[in-house]
Amino acid sequence: MPRQESQLAGRATLTHFDPAGRARMVDVGEKPETERIAVASGRVRMAKETSELIRTGRAAKGDVLAVAQIAAVMGAKKTGDLIPMCHPLMLTRIDVAFDLREEDVQIEATVATRGRTGVEMEALTAVATAALTIYDMLKAVDRGMTIEQIQLESKEGGRSGNWTRNAATARTTTGHEMD
Repeated sequence: MPRQESQLAGRATLTHFDPAGRARMVDVGEKPETERIAVASGRVRMAKETSELIRTGRAAKGDVLAVAQIAAVMGAKKTGDLIPMCHPLMLTRIDVAFDLREEDVQIEATVATRGRTGVEMEALTAVATAALTIYDMLKAVDRGMTIEQIQLESKEGGRSGNWTRNAATARTTTGHEMD
């Protein structure tokens, strides 16, 4: 059954499908180059004892957050190789921050480029890669860890404008509707 271009809640057209319903990479060749920034976040929940291994530097595989930082950068840079319809991008900045708490590690990634398409997927991939690396480095002592709430926090630039997650209502808001 051919799939028609869909409308999400009457707003944005899904652009990764052609009129016959086949997957396609969007042509961004005519779009202007603009500064684009995306911020994503997530967390890895763990036992207090596991968090303490990170805090004291006693994890058997080494400095967990340093390795996760490198993994996040590598993940962001490889997003176009991992997500089939993502364009490979020349990233201009990747910042990753960790907040080590008593029972979790909060992760935030900010990714920027000057280009014709956004960097939301790169920011999300950076967070996911960092979280998976933390899990990998600590799984021998805490297989019950969970990776949670990987989400886009904000994006700037492009035709659709700015977007920020509204934390008070856990709903999303947009600067303006997509063209």
